[in-house]
Amino acid sequence: MNKTDKRVFKKLGYKEEESEKIVESLNKLLANYHVHYQKLRNFHWNVTGGDFFDLHDKFEELYNEALANIDLVAERIRVFGMTPYSLITDYLQHSDIKEVGTTLSSSEMVDEVLRDFEVLAENMNDCAEKVADLGDSATEDMLIAFIKSIELHHWMLTSFQK
Repeated sequence: MNKTDKRVFKKLGYKEEESEKIVESLNKLLANYHVHYQKLRNFHWNVTGGDFFDLHDKFEELYNEALANIDLVAERIRVFGMTPYSLITDYLQHSDIKEVGTTLSSSEMVDEVLRDFEVLAENMNDCAEKVADLGDSATEDMLIAFIKSIELHHWMLTSFQK
């Protein structure tokens, strides 16, 4: 190969532009997931009241699942030879989910988590549609599993709030 020839990017059979679209969408999900994760830790540490035992345990379950999913998303980005967001400033800048304080009631915390689930589900569905259009069935499969879990958690917390 001549030094002046440009190498063609082809990671996993995807062109550079296709990989960038996939990674852009996954990084958006990663940012949302990280802010959501930290909110769950905040709520786990700071929940009080009659729902303490139920919610303290539930928030821990949810943040452990979120952490595992964050790792899967970041590793999927690396599979494409690109770099996942890893700075808090990146997460806050690119996330649709926003931070909240530490003085929310248990009911307000659950409402926040429910809203986060809605944002995450929309983000995951958008991402799944993009990757499906590009033929990335591995990422689509990962996202479908996430969506199923988010929908189940949303239903359960909605039932808890009634």
